[in-house]
Amino acid sequence: MNTHPDYDVAVVGFGPSGAVAAALLGQAGLRTLVIDRTDEVYPKPRAIALDHEIMRVFQNLGLADAIAPFCEPFTPSEYYGVDGQLIKRLATVAPPYPLGHTPSMVFTQPPVEAALRRHVRELPNVEVRLGMRFTGLEQHDAGVTLHLEDAGGERSTVKARYAIGCDGASSAVREALGIELEDLRFDEPWLVVDVQVNERGLAKLPSTSVQFCEPGRPCTYVIGPGNHRRWEISLLPGEDPAYMATEEGAWSVLQRWIGRDDATLWRQASYRFHALVAREWRKGRVFIAGDAAHQQPPFLGQGMCQGVRDVANLAWKLRAVLGGEANETLLDTYADERREHVRQLTTRIKEIGAVICERDTVKARARDAALLDAAGGQVKTQARQDIIPPLSAGLLDADGGKAADGVGRLFPQPRVHGPAGPVLLDDIAGTGWRIVTDLPVDGLPAGLLPVAASLGMLVSLPPGEDGFTSGPHRMQTGETDGVVAGWLARHGVHAAVVRPDHYVYGVAGDGAGLLALAAGLKDRLQ
Repeated sequence: MNTHPDYDVAVVGFGPSGAVAAALLGQAGLRTLVIDRTDEVYPKPRAIALDHEIMRVFQNLGLADAIAPFCEPFTPSEYYGVDGQLIKRLATVAPPYPLGHTPSMVFTQPPVEAALRRHVRELPNVEVRLGMRFTGLEQHDAGVTLHLEDAGGERSTVKARYAIGCDGASSAVREALGIELEDLRFDEPWLVVDVQVNERGLAKLPSTSVQFCEPGRPCTYVIGPGNHRRWEISLLPGEDPAYMATEEGAWSVLQRWIGRDDATLWRQASYRFHALVAREWRKGRVFIAGDAAHQQPPFLGQGMCQGVRDVANLAWKLRAVLGGEANETLLDTYADERREHVRQLTTRIKEIGAVICERDTVKARARDAALLDAAGGQVKTQARQDIIPPLSAGLLDADGGKAADGVGRLFPQPRVHGPAGPVLLDDIAGTGWRIVTDLPVDGLPAGLLPVAASLGMLVSLPPGEDGFTSGPHRMQTGETDGVVAGWLARHGVHAAVVRPDHYVYGVAGDGAGLLALAAGLKDRLQ
């Protein structure tokens, strides 16, 4: 049997997660195949929210400017209780933004997906095959063989060293691997309605996004880009989900806010909101990601974000292993890290859902009183991004001492003095491993420079520095907004070793500790 791989990685599914996976792998120079059953981008919105971590991934792909026109800042989300009183409020942090982008955004999915697909098609080492259905696979020592079938029923096979199933909630790849989903116990029927609202209708609607935490019918109102508005409306016992997803059914519940003369229906669909996480994320040379690996209620707008986090985590590890820079066991950390992160975030989303979805009026009033009491009688604004947990397992340094709470967290992206003016750090430091410190280069141990060069880039940001100097695998510059200085001070350290996906591997309090940390990482990757 010929087992020579045609590709380094085959990606099944060309939705947002699959497209980002193909883009990251192609950017890394890996021979990549991506397939999908459909020929076109789905023309209506499904995801509506993304955050600064995901926009940073788009930035790293060179796509931030192409995607930004379809994004707007997420308005605050106000939670109203049984008697119409404000009980909770989520919003964004104030500038300077820690990752260089607006922390929470709403976006229009079809043109963003189209931009991702155009970018993938332009990568010379990525092949896109649409109208192609995955039907099965076999694994062998050299890789995996995928069985495909086109729209005309013609069958073919391709061989790859690794494969990723990004083929959605009903994943055929997950099914072929025999992977089960763990039920995290959330299962409710909801109606999702997307509407294009005219000026008359907009004048009737709230100026912020709203969670109506009403026992009679919990629902969510989201302000999308432009005149796009979304309602997520819980269905009551006895209501027919099929009827509620018709125009007549949708208007029957929207009439509380707007009428047919105020807006045009864009999309309406009935869903069961689930909380599910795959028990396994890898079998041999095949991985699953995105909705194939997890589904969560939409109350924090993290569904698509989670899928992009998955593939951003996996892509750099595949690049390192296939490039001979790391041992194959590095790939085991994908499941360790992402499964636990998804479980933790889904648990927090479920807790938000429990606030919104309480159907018992007595319990709902007790909920309202408890939230207000906890806030001291006055609702304080909570940052949405504070709800998202750090990584807690996998390729992380476990010996950080008191400062270890910085480990596993996203490292900030400052705006710095570049060779041609202010610039976001990733645009000049790249997206490999980075050693970032507020100590000047000439104050670091001599042995650190060769270790840093073997890993990636050494970035020195001394206080007060307003120039830019660089050498092989190192640069010294200053930041313009203090986000790194603030981060290092909060964690009581002077340096961080940052992974290619921007999560902190480890921290150090001085140059000697940094050298030991970096040298230990180098040994660990081999």
